[in-house]
Amino acid sequence: MIQHIFTVHGMTCSHCEKAVIDAIRKLDPQAQVRIERTQNRVEVDSELARETLLAAIEEEGYRVAA
Repeated sequence: MIQHIFTVHGMTCSHCEKAVIDAIRKLDPQAQVRIERTQNRVEVDSELARETLLAAIEEEGYRVAA
């Protein structure tokens, strides 16, 4: 597994966190996802490419900083 760290803007509640987790796990059910909403931080342990995970988060309507 590879650890990916994203800065995600727009997560304001637990529903937002769940939406991000579900989007990632839809692509990789084995992914480990940790979210620090107050830090805008999402850590993902996954075999998927960073770009694939980033696209999944953005498709949920959140902005991922470069």
